Amino acid sequence: MSEAPHPEQALELGAILLGTTHLTEEQLESARAAQAESGGRLADHLISSGHVSADQVLEALSQQLGLPVLPNIVTGEIDEDLIERVPIAFAKTHGILPIQRTPEGAIRVAVTNPLETAPLDDLRLLFEDAEIQLELSNQRTILGAINEVYDRGASATDALAEDAAEDLDTLASEISQEPQDLLEASDDSPIIKLVNSLLQHAVKERASDVHLEPFETELRVRFRIDDVLYEPIKPLPRSLQASIVSRIKIMGGLNIAERRLPQDGRIRLKIAGRDYDVRLSTLPVTHGERVVLRLLPRTTEMTDLERIGFGEQQMVAIQKLISRPNGIILVTGPTGSGKTTTLYAALAAINSTDKNIVTLDDPVEIQLKGVGQIEINPKIGLTFASGLRSILRQDPNVILIGEIRDVETAEIAIQASLTGHLVFSTLHTNDAPSAITRLVDMGVEPFLVGSSLVAVLAQRLVRVLCKKCREEYVATPEELKEIGVRPPDRPVKAFRATGCADCNFTGYRGRVGIFELMLIDDDLRALVSQNIDSKTIKQAAIRKGMRTLRGDGALKVLQGITSSAEVLRATEEEGSVAQI
Repeated sequence: MSEAPHPEQALELGAILLGTTHLTEEQLESARAAQAESGGRLADHLISSGHVSADQVLEALSQQLGLPVLPNIVTGEIDEDLIERVPIAFAKTHGILPIQRTPEGAIRVAVTNPLETAPLDDLRLLFEDAEIQLELSNQRTILGAINEVYDRGASATDALAEDAAEDLDTLASEISQEPQDLLEASDDSPIIKLVNSLLQHAVKERASDVHLEPFETELRVRFRIDDVLYEPIKPLPRSLQASIVSRIKIMGGLNIAERRLPQDGRIRLKIAGRDYDVRLSTLPVTHGERVVLRLLPRTTEMTDLERIGFGEQQMVAIQKLISRPNGIILVTGPTGSGKTTTLYAALAAINSTDKNIVTLDDPVEIQLKGVGQIEINPKIGLTFASGLRSILRQDPNVILIGEIRDVETAEIAIQASLTGHLVFSTLHTNDAPSAITRLVDMGVEPFLVGSSLVAVLAQRLVRVLCKKCREEYVATPEELKEIGVRPPDRPVKAFRATGCADCNFTGYRGRVGIFELMLIDDDLRALVSQNIDSKTIKQAAIRKGMRTLRGDGALKVLQGITSSAEVLRATEEEGSVAQI
């Protein structure tokens, strides 16, 4: 096994990074100062500060220690006999994963930190002093492989369901008569293992929602992946439904004895080294209780404006808008179009110690450090309107209102914006100009809307083409016209979905936003104050350079990000066309 490097070798890592990356001497010294103050690895400080990437550190470690880099781990090649001898907690804690034995009897081991020798010594003891051949891999790759090999996905879930069903008579009677037993159940309980396996499988498949749907003879499990529902495993026995729902309710702190009323709860999980907030909703239906779990990863990716999908000009405009001292900025779109994510990304971008930011949500879906977040509760009189009045007494700089649902909330929000507050909120409308007529229809005076509103952002989510299998082709003039592009005199290349193992044979992997940003200038403000219809306002905004939803989608088609089929699915037909 590799010996621990000398202290002076550890200092060489910085020198290597200086020569192989854009790292500067000042950045290196800053990281060393942070290391001296709080301990830890120099590499971790450099990565967390954003000066270098994890992959660049791996390459530098490889150069420093003479160890090979393993960029990808093929889980099908991992020796399960080796895995059985290494506890999953040990593997995750130390970022270590045995791969396979070489013909000479040595054991290939993927590792994130080869400088931490104590767990490597423990590993050698586990394998009876066999030679350990280290290979470097980043933490996410290793944790993903650990998650997959320790739980083989759908087949493991099916097997756990069969194990639970075999002992169902005793288990079901205990749950129905003494539901408290679930609180005392050990981790070896078949139901606990089954529910954990379902959640792990959902995370592995990148599911945003898990649906448990009881029918007369079976319990159907469906995952929502990139806004499309799939049935990843065969239906579970209907007789397991009560026990599974009871287990999930206990995890979410709900009343397991109440089966006649809908309930909402929240679960906090850690899966494959990542933290998740899980929104839990139960609903009584004919054959039991329907359960939906929304999985929200607690990562900075969800609150990063750069990752949402704004174009360069849109990004510049958004940055100016969220830096304003006052006014109302509305985000519109149907349920599930990413409005909350966009709003919280905007808040994260301006969140600082010199700003007092307060939010009012139903419910709080994304938790943001340093922000006061209030969850409304109409049962006790805490509504958007009453909560907003109280927020204004807290001297806020920025206010986020989850949704403007009535004229009272709208008028308080407008008054707040006119008295020096920046207000973010959402509406359910099909496009940006319709948000204005929606507020007027609620009963807000048009001149108040015109004087307070500074921008409306309409958005949708479209699926991103899988980069590994997307297929290039020449778009037809008819297809270009359909997505709102005036065909040029030259061939136009686009991409379409095909499908591969990496994208689960869907042709898509992930989602991105398409946007319609309407900036309210003096000309549009005059139209709004005159209570002009939304169609006229939209035409005026387009003349001033506003890109429509379909127009933004067409741009992403031409950039190879998504397909024309996705844009047509997510947007409505528009009369305007764009020249490329």
